[in-house]
Amino acid sequence: MCELLVEGGERLYGELTIQGSKNSVLPILAATLLCADTCVIENCPKLRDVDASVAILRHLGCCTHWEDSALVVDTARMDRAVVPDALMREMRSSVIFLGAILARCKEATICYPGGCELGPRPIDLHLSALSALGAEIRETGGELKCRGGTLLGSDVYLPMPSVGATENALLCACGADGVTTIYNAAREPEIVDLQNFINAMGGNVRGAGGSIITVEGKRALHGGKYRIIADRIVGATYLCAAACCGGEVRLRGVDPRPLSTVSGALSEAGCTVKSGEDDVFLQSDG
Repeated sequence: MCELLVEGGERLYGELTIQGSKNSVLPILAATLLCADTCVIENCPKLRDVDASVAILRHLGCCTHWEDSALVVDTARMDRAVVPDALMREMRSSVIFLGAILARCKEATICYPGGCELGPRPIDLHLSALSALGAEIRETGGELKCRGGTLLGSDVYLPMPSVGATENALLCACGADGVTTIYNAAREPEIVDLQNFINAMGGNVRGAGGSIITVEGKRALHGGKYRIIADRIVGATYLCAAACCGGEVRLRGVDPRPLSTVSGALSEAGCTVKSGEDDVFLQSDG
């Protein structure tokens, strides 16, 4: 087990650029499968979950390489629609690839995380959303075999605003005929980022950030460059650390809006918080 030894008692001073959002980049990496082209994902964080996503992409036949902080993904040679158990278990959110593979290949096989078919399952919302779009899903021995030869745009009603289920439904809807409307969608900024990425590829997704998202399916998507938003959880962590310890910190490369709840609470607690177009400054007496 890794150990971190922290010696406190010092104020924090400095500025830093916040890394790209992990919760944005994972569904966006899955979304690169929607086009048979090259996507350059800028501000991509170098994390274990990103490595796991890259391993899945490579297994599917895609080519990837790093150019500084940008991950280049070429999905033109994708030739598989099966993700084996060993790769699925590397990352809890690997199920996000299901909707994208189904949209691209009209079939997909993944190993169910944990391999258990009994009892309530955390991905039931995902499967229900994909079924609403016409996917036929069969579970056998811990495997999910999905066929989507007749994916049709539909109304998808989520019983709860699940982030993963919203993303999977959105990705799958890109490969469905007609228009899909997702009701009770999750409203996180990372879903807005996914919408913006797909639209930058030539898609037509509207409403992300609200509870109703519409997706026009079967549009011809292309590659391109896209910059991942800053990780709001990382940014909030640094703000809270400076607020507790005292000092001054400036976060660069961030959209202040996703941090407004945290920065507002810290202001009420007595900190000085100033937001610019793409930076946040905090001063605290500790």
